[in-house]
Amino acid sequence: MTVLRTVHTADLTTGDRTRIRAMLDEAFDGRFDDHDWDHALGGQHILINVDGTLIAHGSVIQRQFLHREKSLRCGYVEAVAVHRAHRGRGVAAAVMTEAERLIDHGYALGALSASSAAQGLYRARGWRSWTGGTAALTPTGVTRTPDDDSSTLIRPVMGGALLDETAPIICDWRDGDVW
Repeated sequence: MTVLRTVHTADLTTGDRTRIRAMLDEAFDGRFDDHDWDHALGGQHILINVDGTLIAHGSVIQRQFLHREKSLRCGYVEAVAVHRAHRGRGVAAAVMTEAERLIDHGYALGALSASSAAQGLYRARGWRSWTGGTAALTPTGVTRTPDDDSSTLIRPVMGGALLDETAPIICDWRDGDVW
């Protein structure tokens, strides 16, 4: 039986955290580090289990973005992964359907940073490249992040922020990858 469950980080058991981290480490071929794990915590986790085994994960965490001198509450998608044996069956789409529901009903916009291999999944769902350039509000001020321009995708929310996609968007600071 397939079960999709959405649960806040605070409600994950120690066993849940251990299983999620192990699945993410495997799905990302060992390229999922402690910063990536930290970035996935503090929000809502979308978990898909088949017969009690975790096969997919994604999380939506809150971040603050600056755009055109306004602060925007952003639902940021992190750590979307599907176990190798279950890829190509629509499982990632199921994770994203729930992530998008959370974003559409709780945030001014959605955002994520996608690998080149994953961009097709997100673009097919209506996520758009941010054309105005990216930056981060670092401890020393606003710093352009041009290497992240091509991987940053945005999901405008109906009734959410009015966005000028030709202007820069600035994310909040965090250790590791800022986007």
